[in-house]
Amino acid sequence: MQLAPNVEVTHHGGKDTVTGSCHELAINGESVLIDCGLFQGADSYNQTLKIDFSLKHVRALILTHAHIDHIGRLPWLFAAGFHGPIYCTQATAYLVPLMLSDGLKLTLDLSKSKRTQFIDLIFKHLKPINYSEWTPIKSNYGGYFTYVRFNPAGHILGSAYIELKLPKDEIAVFSGDLGPNHTPLLPDAIPPKRADYLFLESTYGNKCHESIDKRTERLLAIIKRSLKDGGAIIVPAFSVGRTQELLFDIESLLHHHQLQSTIPIIVDSPMAAKVTKAYRRYRKLWSKEAKQKIQQGRQPLNFSQCVVIESHQEHCRVVNRLASTGETAIVISASGMCQGGRVVDYLKALLPDRRTDIVFCGYQANETLGRDIQIGKEQVWIDGTSIEMNAMVYTVSGYSAHADRDDLIMFVKGCREYLKQLHLIHGDSEVKADFARLLKKELLNVEVVK
Repeated sequence: MQLAPNVEVTHHGGKDTVTGSCHELAINGESVLIDCGLFQGADSYNQTLKIDFSLKHVRALILTHAHIDHIGRLPWLFAAGFHGPIYCTQATAYLVPLMLSDGLKLTLDLSKSKRTQFIDLIFKHLKPINYSEWTPIKSNYGGYFTYVRFNPAGHILGSAYIELKLPKDEIAVFSGDLGPNHTPLLPDAIPPKRADYLFLESTYGNKCHESIDKRTERLLAIIKRSLKDGGAIIVPAFSVGRTQELLFDIESLLHHHQLQSTIPIIVDSPMAAKVTKAYRRYRKLWSKEAKQKIQQGRQPLNFSQCVVIESHQEHCRVVNRLASTGETAIVISASGMCQGGRVVDYLKALLPDRRTDIVFCGYQANETLGRDIQIGKEQVWIDGTSIEMNAMVYTVSGYSAHADRDDLIMFVKGCREYLKQLHLIHGDSEVKADFARLLKKELLNVEVVK
């Protein structure tokens, strides 16, 4: 799609889906890629992992954040011949090797040595830069053909929306994934002062999340029910972002409501444990509220009742113990959509138990195990076995790492002074259609493209 003379955008993924993000911005015949993510769930059907577009004019890759649906196709990108710089924030550069190594193990079943070899290659291409600094991107014909700037997006640690300079002093903005406003751990995204062309994620463009207060109230009620009736609380959670938000809130509930001090908070995900360390390492990126807790001597991501499960043997012992005793525990485990990882063992063992509570705190893609459980199927299939569903199932939307309809509208309004075109991406077609109708009423003089 042509934005302006000699400026075009091509979507290689993430235009009409919520995974597989990959967008190409071409300026005077040279281009940058914005993300190169893996398709997941139903989005992966009829999709090839191979890079089926030319890289001849691509000079750099820009990463908005480290979620696998934004970085997961990097192995195929390099296999296709890409050898340019990869620009991202400092924290994203720290997380990318962790996330890719885990992704390579799950998707390609690569040995540790082969994963290490590829991660070393990626590491050489990473160019971490600070927020709020314009960074030039070199042209093959001398000089620079554009500049990029990263701004906090509030989605996960290191996440950013990006600004790219176009000819005639225009600016194109790619939102990446925007986080919801007023979350306690990361600061809100502040809209750019100028956006002539805005490419906006629309994952929840037709929905409003529960408030932060409401989500903690619901979590508290679930914990109290479990303390009364027994049984484990299983929270399938993404290792990056969701796990840390949950730990932050649980620490607050334990602190303010003086809940039973012996209830274990089990983090059973090696990746989540590593990422949580990264969150502690980059505390300078936390919100004011989160930093104040540190000043008070509290450790919101490393409190005494938090137990990290390291080995597979220890994991098996915990699963068996919870299944046999029915004791109360809160288990946070990956993967977030239940498509693999250690959480599957907990579900297989505990879904038939009526005392079990399953708490979904994030998006469940169509045709994933998580979605099947969430919509209340009487039986689900795990590892080729039919599992009876007796557990209580809850969805707490206030934990979504994505901005909702009102957050997105606020972001757009914050940069509408120069806005010529608003492109809706990263969303299901029906959601985008609903959101577009609403935006056209709010932005009478702006072209909305879906």
